[in-house]
Amino acid sequence: MSKVVVVTSGKGGVGKTTTSASFATGLAMRGHKTAVIDFDVGLRNLDLIMGCERRVVYDFVNVINGEASLKQALIRDKAHDNLFILPASQTRDKDAFTKEGVGKVMDELRKSFDFIICDSPAGIEKGALMALYYADEALVVTNPEVSSVRDSDRILGILAAKSKRAEEGLEPIKEHLVVTRYSPSRVASGEMLSIEDIQDLLGIDLLGVIPESEAVLQASNSGVPVVRNEVCNSGQAYQDVISRFLGDDRPMRFLDTEKKGFLKRLFGT
Repeated sequence: MSKVVVVTSGKGGVGKTTTSASFATGLAMRGHKTAVIDFDVGLRNLDLIMGCERRVVYDFVNVINGEASLKQALIRDKAHDNLFILPASQTRDKDAFTKEGVGKVMDELRKSFDFIICDSPAGIEKGALMALYYADEALVVTNPEVSSVRDSDRILGILAAKSKRAEEGLEPIKEHLVVTRYSPSRVASGEMLSIEDIQDLLGIDLLGVIPESEAVLQASNSGVPVVRNEVCNSGQAYQDVISRFLGDDRPMRFLDTEKKGFLKRLFGT
């Protein structure tokens, strides 16, 4: 049975698209046929992070308007045959989204895919509401700062009240917390909220912690989702997120400051 997962948050710049790209890629790497959809009309970024920006011919809005078929608009990932990207439009208005139009696309995707990942734009405008409307589960992405957590709390209220599941009185969207750009040393110095603080404020289960890392930016600039970098901490952290999402028991890593060995202490490296 297929599952629709929205990657959302209230605040922009917290790592939603990075998370969407790595989460979808990681699921495909585990053998699941996966589609990832960019709902950010006008500010398309997912295709850049997925490394397929030059291959975009048709987009999500073209499909909704009947100007192209879903098969024409879906872009197969170069590295994984079971991963597909549905890009957003850069030129249309967000009003192009309708519940009926998005619903038809979702119904068609459900027939062929195990997972459909919806990369939500920031805020609570129409694109964000459409991204979460048909969701079965949600990854709520937040940074360890008060404003980001506050905005995520607002999104939790919207997930509980404005989804199709809420309207129909069905089982609510299952919510998972993903904390990005986490720095244990900055938490220790009081510059960032701790994981315990964030969980106390939001009250949802922690799925994973992505450490602050230059590798994330490097991966985005090169068009390769960081989950494919099995050496860096952030890539390993996204692999852990996917394992836990699929039901594996993985210990939570990257919560404590790295203890330097003798040589590192001696030479300060």
